Amino acid sequence: MRRRDFIKGIVGSTAAWPFATRAQLSAMPVVGFLGVTSAGTQPYLAAFRQGLSETGYVEGQNVVIEYRWIEDQYNRLPDLAADLIRQHVNVIVTLFTTPAAQAAKAATSTIPIVFSVGDDPVKLGLVSSLSRPSGNVTGINFFSSEVTAKRLGLLHELLPKASRIGVLVNPTNPEITERTIKDVDAAADPLGVQIEVLKASNGNEIDAAFTTLENHRAGGVLVGADAFFVSRRVQIAILAARHMIPAIYTISDYAEAGGLVSYGTDIADALRQQGVYVGRILKGTKPTDLPVAQSTKFKLMQP
Repeated sequence: MRRRDFIKGIVGSTAAWPFATRAQLSAMPVVGFLGVTSAGTQPYLAAFRQGLSETGYVEGQNVVIEYRWIEDQYNRLPDLAADLIRQHVNVIVTLFTTPAAQAAKAATSTIPIVFSVGDDPVKLGLVSSLSRPSGNVTGINFFSSEVTAKRLGLLHELLPKASRIGVLVNPTNPEITERTIKDVDAAADPLGVQIEVLKASNGNEIDAAFTTLENHRAGGVLVGADAFFVSRRVQIAILAARHMIPAIYTISDYAEAGGLVSYGTDIADALRQQGVYVGRILKGTKPTDLPVAQSTKFKLMQP
């Protein structure tokens, strides 16, 4: 073989690699991932990928994941959900937030949706039944909102002399905010505790909320269930320590970040199960044949 022909053959083969790679990727199933913020989500994504791998799917090898993050701008959810549909994804996954699940359901009645939410998915209108969800939607319920009263009770046990407790909520997530305030108000009366609601939807507002808590001499604070707060868990834990305000949180990640105490379900296990459900759907199982899974592992954690 002449040197010129040899080089031409090598160049031709190399140029073909990207086309072969793209063809291989296009043949893979595609999972559309709709989340609130990319910040601090790596542990959750790892748990989700673990569940996928248990069903034989590995990202980049035999499945593609298209990520869409609203970066705490909830008004972007409909547009990003529509974008995933335009990408012809096989399944849509929403990561532990109610508005994302609702936006996905509103966007499609045919593409399977696997949610993870902290509130009752039947009350939220995501499914008609836990045991046999109808339509194209199923998922995981990890009981974050349902144990709000329990968290307040635990905080009161730790701070029996505290007469004023703050509750931090995200106003851009109104459904969960209203539910949190309602549950806390109902639980506070028997305890003889006065509740002060503080709203924050960005880092500066979180700073201001803790300054207000200190100025008003709050005995402690309950941090509401919200994906944005989870992404800001280090900031919140630092502020609570700096202002010397004991706080209770929804999941163990806060305690691991230095927070005082958390009580809630094992989120990593819930997201692993979410990955398993996605893998089963990719293999042909219908969402109606996958009952909504409810977390059974609860953790009380301190650093």
